[in-house]
Amino acid sequence: MSSVVPLIPENAPFSPEQRAWLNGFLAGVFSRATAPSVGGGVPPPRETLTPLTILFGSQTGTAENLAKKAAKEAGKRGFAPTVVDMAQATIASLAAEKNLLVITSTYGDGEPPDNAKALHGALAAASDSQLSALRYSVCSLGDTNYTLFCQAGKDFDARLEKLGATRVSPRVDCDLDYETPHTKWLDAALNALGSEVGRVIPNAPSAPPALDSDSTETGYSKKNPFPAPVLTVRNLNAPGSAKEVNHVEFSLAGSGLAYEAGDALGVIPHNCPALVADVLAALGCDGEEPVPAPDGTTTNLRHALTAHYDLSKPAPALLELCTLVPAGAPGTPAALAPHHVIDALLASHAKPSPTAFIAALKKVQPRLYSISSSPKAHAGQVHLTVGAVRYEKNSRARKGVCSTFLAERALAHGTAGVFVHSNNAFRPPASGDTPMIMVGPGTGIAPFRAFLHERAATGAKGKNWLLFGDQRAATDFLYREELTALQQSGLLTRLDLAFSRDQAEKIYVQQRMTEAAAELWSWLEAGAHFYVCGDATRMAKDVDAALHQVVETAGKKSPAEAAAYVQSLKTVKRYQRDVY
Repeated sequence: MSSVVPLIPENAPFSPEQRAWLNGFLAGVFSRATAPSVGGGVPPPRETLTPLTILFGSQTGTAENLAKKAAKEAGKRGFAPTVVDMAQATIASLAAEKNLLVITSTYGDGEPPDNAKALHGALAAASDSQLSALRYSVCSLGDTNYTLFCQAGKDFDARLEKLGATRVSPRVDCDLDYETPHTKWLDAALNALGSEVGRVIPNAPSAPPALDSDSTETGYSKKNPFPAPVLTVRNLNAPGSAKEVNHVEFSLAGSGLAYEAGDALGVIPHNCPALVADVLAALGCDGEEPVPAPDGTTTNLRHALTAHYDLSKPAPALLELCTLVPAGAPGTPAALAPHHVIDALLASHAKPSPTAFIAALKKVQPRLYSISSSPKAHAGQVHLTVGAVRYEKNSRARKGVCSTFLAERALAHGTAGVFVHSNNAFRPPASGDTPMIMVGPGTGIAPFRAFLHERAATGAKGKNWLLFGDQRAATDFLYREELTALQQSGLLTRLDLAFSRDQAEKIYVQQRMTEAAAELWSWLEAGAHFYVCGDATRMAKDVDAALHQVVETAGKKSPAEAAAYVQSLKTVKRYQRDVY
């Protein structure tokens, strides 16, 4: 009697390539389970796969991409992995699981990503041991430049344990250079959950195409950035502005890189030559000293400091090398902690050797910027909208590493190393008929320029509402001519502006929201998607509070009902944020 091999239905939420891979995988499993033995006797026992849920909390797409890669690796080791967005998970659903991997980022002031907030809150409020059957491990992504490093991952780890779950492998907290620690964590966690190392499922395709949305396997990627020609660097502010925001254009011709509206671009910066010179002087070096590069080759010290190593916040290893009290140690005022590498060197009497100094530095990390172009409108190009960071601290002028690299030197340098960072959590509506409400003050306008250009290129008919603000209309109305033209063409249905310094009382975008509460509510009730991009610490929180107020007042709902309404928008992906 022939066996029946199950097939993934045509209406399942997979691409044709994903469906083909899954059908091949099932065919391989079932052929093993039903094939007769060589002697024609009883077939061998069916090999069972271990169920595994991989839960991700992701604000910009990194944790989601890592979760998909983890699933790919788990599938090779005898697991049947399921990748789950935290927005879709509940305590009840976790209680039904046996094996769990959690991969989550932290953003803002130690906060969980938007898609993780509901579960984060539910775990905090729960009090019994309903997860006692669950075995788990957590990988937390963060940035040591922030005080509450990896706090969201720490919270999930502690709360799962409190509810009775068993930690089978220690949590790993990853800094910006997360690839190696994540790989080691995954290997240890899969081993602890009962995998057989190196076990490969026979007759199954080697990997599910398109499940891995980060291009680290082939072509240009974070590990192998594309040297993109810099086409344009143009200041968007008028003379007299207190800000410097630049429009930057790169060519992607010949790179094979592709992106979608809503994605980010990773840029590999070079350090300021003046800062490098100051560091060399503090070391007593001329810059020609041979030192190791991160890839193991040898280069000279000046080039290493310019292109390969981070000269911003000093790592603990450097503070130790300079015989300084570690930043944050008991009794050390934060104001006295070295702000940058140069501060540590100037505060120390030690003169480390070039090799020892380099060994105590972190590798320079790419900066991610929201892409402000649509590939449908600007084929072969990618655009950014970048605010140059400049300030003074301890009588020394300071510069944002990448923002001033782009502002001052990228055009003369000719190229910059770039890669595409996919962000599936921030996309324009799939239907061009769906209305959009976009809140993007300052450089937060970047992805909405991309959304609007995409809608223009595709002939989308949905209504579009942009709320933009900055300091002064005369000097800080970014993309004024473009937005005015889009408004005159009818594509930009409504444009609300809030320039905070043009009147005695400061006005911000969230006030424009509450002033137009009735219309904003009618758009939401008509199915509009609501988007926010920009500062996470204040603006995004104020906009969120204003959205709740709009739902309460115009929607005539109680605070609890408004909170449930806003949460429902998040759950169905109609409320999306690209905040930093």
